[in-house]
Amino acid sequence: MPKPISRTELIRRMRLIGWAGPEAGKRHGAMRKGTHTVPIPNPHRGDLDWSLVKRLIKQANIDPEEWERLK
Repeated sequence: MPKPISRTELIRRMRLIGWAGPEAGKRHGAMRKGTHTVPIPNPHRGDLDWSLVKRLIKQANIDPEEWERLK
């Protein structure tokens, strides 16, 4: 189960996998890889909850084991 992480850490790990961004979006920034786009929330304070991180990883088609190795 992923742990809560900061927005900065989420972006750092996604960049290591090959995602670009975050680019300005309508309400949230977005990370892009090819034609695939994943919104990146801005919690304004605190960390992103583990359940949200889990959903973002699934949306980005990232293997959870690969995600954990990026620490």
